[in-house]
Amino acid sequence: MTCFQLTMAVMLNMLGSSIILMPTKLAEVGTLSILAWLVTITGATAISYVFAKCGMFSRASGGLGGYASYAFGKSGSFLANFSYGLSLVIANLTIAISIVGYLMVLFDWQLTPLEMGLASITVIWLCSLPNIGGARFIGRLSHFSSYGILIPILILTVIGWNWFSVDRYLDAWNPQNLTLFDGISAAISMTLWGFLGLETACANSEAVENPEKSVPRAMVMATIGAGIVYVVANNLSFGIVDNAVLSHSTAPFGLVFATMFSPEIGKVVMALMALACAGCLTSWQFTISEVFRVSAHEGYFPKIFAKVSRLNVPVIGIIIILLLQSLAALLTIDPRLEQQFYILKDLAVVTNLVPYLLAFAAVNVIMHREPVDAKVAQRTTLVASFASAYSLYALYACGPDAMLWGALATFMGVWLYGYAAKSLEKKGLLRGNE
Repeated sequence: MTCFQLTMAVMLNMLGSSIILMPTKLAEVGTLSILAWLVTITGATAISYVFAKCGMFSRASGGLGGYASYAFGKSGSFLANFSYGLSLVIANLTIAISIVGYLMVLFDWQLTPLEMGLASITVIWLCSLPNIGGARFIGRLSHFSSYGILIPILILTVIGWNWFSVDRYLDAWNPQNLTLFDGISAAISMTLWGFLGLETACANSEAVENPEKSVPRAMVMATIGAGIVYVVANNLSFGIVDNAVLSHSTAPFGLVFATMFSPEIGKVVMALMALACAGCLTSWQFTISEVFRVSAHEGYFPKIFAKVSRLNVPVIGIIIILLLQSLAALLTIDPRLEQQFYILKDLAVVTNLVPYLLAFAAVNVIMHREPVDAKVAQRTTLVASFASAYSLYALYACGPDAMLWGALATFMGVWLYGYAAKSLEKKGLLRGNE
């Protein structure tokens, strides 16, 4: 794999399904949100650089948990894996909600809050069924389905300028009359949402030519590239559709294309994006099951998550994860579907940032144990400090409710580690580490 190929793979991984509801949330803040994009692109670039370096220097297995173990031992590794797994469980439910939102507009469904919750549960169960076919099938499905999002976004960025109104864009600058700081903070969690998943790129390092140089370069380039796509696509939408209409849409890009061409074209785009999201959801459901399976092998999670079928698929683990997601869908039901999306999205961001911060804190220990050039170590430490500062700001920007629930989830992880620690102690894996 070349540096360019890795760059494109990382971009596709980040773009995924995160973009399809962005205009609705950002429209509430207004076109002021472009400043939040600049902040987040800078922060996400720093995060991607640090993770690339962790992937190059670390010799520990287990991804984020492996990085955290350098500084925090088994307890830090468990907490990183637990928080990351929980964030993916929640994040995938938000993807299912996005699909329901597009289907409601596409088929003109008028659903009650309970029916929307049940529809989200149905979608996530149906999208998990293909996982029985194994990793190779999922990889092909994900790659093919991604074009359902990429093609409409490419069309929008190339010809959308013909429908762009500068006056409409400027009128939507700050509809809530927020201060500059509050406006940026209100949009930060949504902009960061678009970059979650960039850490998975380190898994491809062994298949890349000259990985020490190619992986950090590819991750940084992919982050900047995805950021440009996000900025252009979202801001074009603000200049094509009136802000008041866009901020209440559950299928914003369908609305944009309906405005540009016709309602029929808008429905085609909705269908394409819904199918693309379904493929993305299928892939990410498989990823979750793998995170839980690996954690079970490490002795952190119950052994039942490690049991696999003849195709090496953790079927029982997938079912348990689906039950957890179904419960979360019922507990977060809201009369406005997009509000349910925002609640879960903020919680996913908060829980995802926990393993990020653990890894950033451990990077100095990683570089101390492994042979790293002094200048590289100094530069990485500086970037990791900035990435940590941005992550802490992003936590604040997610709001008190998301922080409260995220803190409760983290404390629950600390409590659950006690059960895992007993198993590790019996195996002789805990002594000398804690």
